[in-house]
Amino acid sequence: MNYREPAQRLAGFGTSVFTEMSVLANEHQAINLGQGFPDFPGPDFVKEAAIEAIQSDLNQYAPSHGLPRLRQAIADDWQAQHGVAVDPDAEITVTSGATEALLSTLLAFVNPGDEVLFFEPFYDSYVPQTVFAGGIPKVVPLTAPDWTFDPDELRAAFNERTRVLLLNTPHNPTGKVFSRGELDFIADLCRSRDVIVLADDVYERITFDGARHIPIATLPGMWNRTLTINSTGKTFSMTGWKIGYVTGSADLQRQLRTVHQFNVFATATPLQHAMAVALETAARTGYYMELQEQYQARRDKLLAILGDAGLPPFPVQGSYFLMSDIRALGFHNDVEFCRHLVTQVGVAAIPPSAFYLDPATAPPMARFCFAKLDETMEQAAERFEQLAAVEPD
Repeated sequence: MNYREPAQRLAGFGTSVFTEMSVLANEHQAINLGQGFPDFPGPDFVKEAAIEAIQSDLNQYAPSHGLPRLRQAIADDWQAQHGVAVDPDAEITVTSGATEALLSTLLAFVNPGDEVLFFEPFYDSYVPQTVFAGGIPKVVPLTAPDWTFDPDELRAAFNERTRVLLLNTPHNPTGKVFSRGELDFIADLCRSRDVIVLADDVYERITFDGARHIPIATLPGMWNRTLTINSTGKTFSMTGWKIGYVTGSADLQRQLRTVHQFNVFATATPLQHAMAVALETAARTGYYMELQEQYQARRDKLLAILGDAGLPPFPVQGSYFLMSDIRALGFHNDVEFCRHLVTQVGVAAIPPSAFYLDPATAPPMARFCFAKLDETMEQAAERFEQLAAVEPD
């Protein structure tokens, strides 16, 4: 083997479609409704807390599993939201973002040849991270327009090699919030087949129209087999800080912490301090209700814009993403449409085929992000007026 050749685990993973669309967006000065990050600032009280922490010289290593103050704030949040008492010392680990939490957890529990089961379409890191851990990705489709799954198909996907079920709700990219009935069905299967659940709940605070997020860990018999991942970056609009956390039983946490300590060891101390202040402050100021109301207004605005542009959106119950139907526009596939949109119209979206094991099976849709200022979406609306005037190549 030539020493310049990459490790076999990298085979098939190259430049992502996100990178391609971002480069094109920059080249064409496009309005970026593709990448999933807010273009507005996070709360002042969080930034001020970080500045105070830095100036107070809270700049050395934190304990590997997180600052005690932040772990206590997370435990208090679980108690307030879900009525679940969580041990801040043994049942919470702070991570360098949700992505690190995902990979560290998969490395802790997946052996070569184990299967990791998740729903399709899926967040794009699930497949490479599963492969990096030596696992085999296995998917069960969600079907538009309401993104339901076939219970028989999910049941049949379990076998003796199924090790982890990775569940994302509220769901990226569809905006689905799994119902209590769906969660009960999933939980029953995982209990009967002795499968660990890795719950990706990073959008838990962003739900609409009365949809209720229920952590699967709170269902009967699920706490001891579930690790729940969350992200303060999503909740406080500071994705670049990369402060995530994992909640779950002490037995599961011990395995996760073994990987975490030899991976990043610890996460940025002053930013952990600031997010502890953020959780404490948000709980007493009505911040979460305001966050939800603001995102619902942004969602409704983009729904109207896309509808007017001839890009009818599918229903969205949570997260800050939505999917639009592009069938009527005459493009061969979603990648061709998104390249056309960014180069000819000046608006960037993401082709959802990036979220399918076999891109050819992806329905003709485009994913848009509404974690954007009103002005950003209004500029996109003006550019969408050109969409009907420009024919596909």
